[in-house]
Amino acid sequence: MGLDKSLDKVFEIISHIPFFAGLDEDQLKLVRNMAAEVSFKKGQFIFYDGDQADGFYAALDGQVKIYKISPEGKEQIFHVFGPGEPFGEVPVFSGDSYPANAQALVKTKCLYFSRKGIVELINQSPAIAMNMLAVLARRLREFTVQVENLSLKEVDGRVAGYILHMATEQNSPDLVVLHISKAHLASLLGTIPETLSRSLGRLKDRGLIQVDKREIQIIDRQGLEDCSTGGNGDMDD
Repeated sequence: MGLDKSLDKVFEIISHIPFFAGLDEDQLKLVRNMAAEVSFKKGQFIFYDGDQADGFYAALDGQVKIYKISPEGKEQIFHVFGPGEPFGEVPVFSGDSYPANAQALVKTKCLYFSRKGIVELINQSPAIAMNMLAVLARRLREFTVQVENLSLKEVDGRVAGYILHMATEQNSPDLVVLHISKAHLASLLGTIPETLSRSLGRLKDRGLIQVDKREIQIIDRQGLEDCSTGGNGDMDD
């Protein structure tokens, strides 16, 4: 008898999580059996900055933002994760606390993997450790790029770079669909919604993009790349 359809979906998502790439079906079943499904309402916190990291999560559906709040109360989003993406894994392997908040942007369901279970799984399948190192190395590169963008690029350059990045992520060279609100995108790019809107307007006026609600059409990719590397426009407000 086949698996229940909901289990099939969970199994498929697990098989596409980078940590578990290359595992055979029996190994994936072990992962599926150790994963606990947890649901969160829109706006509910998954963990708080400073909580003990005794496990990590992977989104099944919905969206999760990872962010910190400055002493002045300003929100800085580091990542927005969607289905199949793990989060909260870095401190798990150092035995440390979570360094940021995780909050559901919409109604969200996640898989939870305990640190103890993952360590046992690594002992059984050492290949998982190599997968995890690769994911953590990619995250480090992403943070390095984000720090560079926030500290060195003007807003137009950040926006142009984000559009190009999403075009690659969505495997769509000419059209990007925004899956987060402009308010959250502004926080991700280290600015405010009003400045983001002005930046999009400038890129549009320069003939680089067209904007239709949540869809951004890339008109001049080379011009957008030039803007991304050089920056042009308002500094952060």
